[in-house]
Amino acid sequence: MASTETPTGVNGPTRAQIDARTLRRDRWWLSPLTTFVVFTAFVIYATWRAFSGAHYYASPYLSPLYSPCLTNLCVEGASDFGQPFSWWQLSPALLILIFPLGFRMTCYYYRKAYYRAFWLSPPACSVAEPHKKYTGETRLPLILQNIHRWFWYAAMVIACVLTFDLVLSFRNAEHEWGHMGLGSVVLLINVVLIWLYTLSCHSCRHILGGRLRHFSKHPVRYKLWTWVSKLNARHSLLAWASLFSVALADLYIYLLSTGVITDVRFF
Repeated sequence: MASTETPTGVNGPTRAQIDARTLRRDRWWLSPLTTFVVFTAFVIYATWRAFSGAHYYASPYLSPLYSPCLTNLCVEGASDFGQPFSWWQLSPALLILIFPLGFRMTCYYYRKAYYRAFWLSPPACSVAEPHKKYTGETRLPLILQNIHRWFWYAAMVIACVLTFDLVLSFRNAEHEWGHMGLGSVVLLINVVLIWLYTLSCHSCRHILGGRLRHFSKHPVRYKLWTWVSKLNARHSLLAWASLFSVALADLYIYLLSTGVITDVRFF
């Protein structure tokens, strides 16, 4: 018996019946290809570093991939919040990376980016996707994207922890205050970008200004909503910048820990 299911997506009855994959003449494939290459490189690097469980602390600097370090496998000086998960015997990074990773994976911008680059859904505007059926984010596993707001709360906590790590970086290797090295600058740039990316999130904008009937009755929230809305316009740029800053901060600390380079001390 022939199927009576109505086609969806580009084959739907309301879409233009064009046989060509696209009528675009520009290099539309360049953007998804770049995203695919960069994301793949970051995933490979972050996976290697997360599972290595080593060279993530060079006093007084702690890698953002391992912060907070909460297990008894953490090297001396890295556990600023204690070791409450002493039973965890895998890499300490694997215990906490689920939160920043979950925040980024469910991020509205990152969804667009990896849907296009990895699933070709669609690969670009005005380019037909190869999938014949579209269900949106209504079924497993994509329905889990709807917990993005809860990951945003966790991301705010992580941003506070990274800020605390930044404060601790203004010490020397013996933990004496009043010192500053190049590592402090690297961590400062990373923390600023992390905060800007987190605060520019669509969920943050909705939490501040959503469901308000009258902005005039909530001047503080309106002011915050206005500021976050300006950041939100640059959310994609901040998503990329903060991704690079996390990797570079970790790489800098890795090179310090392995003795490949030495920290430049300003005072």
